[in-house]
Amino acid sequence: MDTGIAVWGGIECSYNRVGDRYFDQLERSGLYDFPDELDRLAALGITALRFPVLWERVCALGDRAWVWTDASLSRIRAHGITPIITLLHHGSGPRDLDLTSAKLPTRFASFARTVARRYPWVEYYTPINEPLTTARFATLYGLWYPHGRSARAFGRAMLVQCRAIGEAMRAIREVTPHAQLVQTEDLGKTYATEVLEYQAEFENERRWLTFDLLLGRVTGDHPSAHYLRWAGVRDRDLAQLAQHPCPPDILGINHYLTSERFLDHRLTRYPAQSWGGNGRHRYADVEAVRVLGSGLAGPYVLLREAWQRYGLPIAVTEAQLACTREQQLRWLAEVWNAATQLRRDGGDVRAVTAWSAFGAFDWSSLLTRDDGQYEPGLFDVRAPHARPTLLAHMVNSLANCGTFDHPVVHAPGWWRCHQRLAYPVAVSSCSPHRADPAEDVTSPPSPPSVRRNGATRPVLIVGAHGTLGRAVVRACDERGLASLAVARADLDVTDYERLAHTLRAARPWCVVNCAGFVRVDDAEREAQACRSANVDGAGTLARACAEADAKLVAFSTDLVFDGEKAAPYVESDAPNPLSEYGRTKADAEATILATAASALVVRTAAFFGEHDDYNFVTRTLRALVAGNEWVAASDVVVSPTYVPDLVHAVLDLAIDNEHGLWHLTSDGALTWEELARRAARLARVSADSLRGVPLAELRLAAARPKFSALTSERGWIMSPIDHALARYARSCAWERTS
Repeated sequence: MDTGIAVWGGIECSYNRVGDRYFDQLERSGLYDFPDELDRLAALGITALRFPVLWERVCALGDRAWVWTDASLSRIRAHGITPIITLLHHGSGPRDLDLTSAKLPTRFASFARTVARRYPWVEYYTPINEPLTTARFATLYGLWYPHGRSARAFGRAMLVQCRAIGEAMRAIREVTPHAQLVQTEDLGKTYATEVLEYQAEFENERRWLTFDLLLGRVTGDHPSAHYLRWAGVRDRDLAQLAQHPCPPDILGINHYLTSERFLDHRLTRYPAQSWGGNGRHRYADVEAVRVLGSGLAGPYVLLREAWQRYGLPIAVTEAQLACTREQQLRWLAEVWNAATQLRRDGGDVRAVTAWSAFGAFDWSSLLTRDDGQYEPGLFDVRAPHARPTLLAHMVNSLANCGTFDHPVVHAPGWWRCHQRLAYPVAVSSCSPHRADPAEDVTSPPSPPSVRRNGATRPVLIVGAHGTLGRAVVRACDERGLASLAVARADLDVTDYERLAHTLRAARPWCVVNCAGFVRVDDAEREAQACRSANVDGAGTLARACAEADAKLVAFSTDLVFDGEKAAPYVESDAPNPLSEYGRTKADAEATILATAASALVVRTAAFFGEHDDYNFVTRTLRALVAGNEWVAASDVVVSPTYVPDLVHAVLDLAIDNEHGLWHLTSDGALTWEELARRAARLARVSADSLRGVPLAELRLAAARPKFSALTSERGWIMSPIDHALARYARSCAWERTS
């Protein structure tokens, strides 16, 4: 179906400065080392790509910087993709400049001219990405260099950046006369209590400042002109911009859920970190999605506002959500449907950009820390080669067919559900500075490009009353994934006819098998029962899923290995179990993968989590808190696994339609004693009563490998063990400080 909307791609390429340190997203994503990853992106069918040729990087590396840029742009050109070159992406220029420097526009224009001469065939440019956002973060909030916190610095930064854009485009057009300006900006909306109505009105006008300055509109009685004069910007500087406007050829609208804000003078309703003020009032500034029961304006209303204000061609130049996979899909679906609907309503909407192609690092701290917090995009770079997620398949489908369908996009995103409300307020207490209530409480009518109608096919969870099953049920509830939980006693996985009937009735798109015999030592004397549940049941369920076209997810164990390897085991290592339990799991793996080609089998180990009283970490900490002696093996190395991380990773992989064997454990290898001591340290519990002993002293019935640490050759998607233990300790707060 031809929607008239093109699909573009975008690479998160921020090169920002905090103090004297630079944060380079491209370096962290590995693209400098693997330029062929761009071929994977090109294969999706995108027609244009927002691509970085960054000023700071060229200044820092000189000619070496051009090597990757030249090769990458050649690849893009060979694929017939239009590059949209960005020269400054949340940056502040070379070390001797910043966003308030008078010399920046001239020097920036010189660099732009150099780029245009090097690539005269390039027609589309975004010289400076999101000037308003960058100025706010760098000169109002003090987060980025030059760490200003004043209206004067902000006004200066806006003037300098818009002047730089104009001079850069004039320099580029000396080389490429028909060059086009695609000017991006984060577009949001502000709501407020009636007391703060004036502040909401101000911020809702300020959000247009980049476009208005470039169009030469900020003169005379323009609301922003009054503010900028107050902030120290001279009339002659505003007049100069008005006399030499640089109107965008395409308005690039970026919008995030955090872009819509709510201001409330009732501070005690909100956490202290949200408190601020304007010199007249103190107020909390929070995400509107967490407050407004009536809903947000959302992509459709905001795009329509931009179209009505300017009448210029529009492209969504960033559509990204840092969340679980189905929420990422639902957000892109909502943006796509909004763009399609506005085009049908007469708006000149050209494209939607899937952002960011290779994910992003540390936006959770607004690029102020190096925490290693990664958000996957179309591809997940935590693998030997960038691994396509279902977002990549969605983009491919939209680009080539104009449509996309998957069971998980049928449900509303979390931002449309009541559970989102952390600080609900009555509509009557809000400022009228909002979208039309008839339009901001629901999504626009959804065209058939991304389906949302019809019954939602569920995730069927078998063995839902066990530790793992309950964790999967909780994760599905948290994520808004329709699920059907079935206890082991209610569904015998060895009964094919019963299984087939259940699958026909429930029509699950995915079946997660959490049933099975899990008592490792008891398996030595109950071998037949263990084999019946773990092998026969697994094989029967795999057959039923294959015939019902339902994806099967099953769990296996590190105990399929013998411990003789000197390094952590990977998926391709041959099993050689030492125990009956391990043998049944190895046989189950082979049976499942031979029966159901799409099945995903996850090897994991040493569970711990908040909702299980019997896992090793919880039992250890309870014993230590009570002052009781606790023994742990000092010569057995495992890879512990935080259950919440595990089940979310499993659901993401299932949605991505990954299959075959995957190793999923928290990143790290510890002896049981080391695990106990590290958990005690992070939970601030004394380990004085803990004693490490050799495995032989524990006199366990089943043989264990001395070394069964796991890692993956397919992708490293689990958090480090210390991060996992710290979150577990905070959640239990051990336990409520005992």
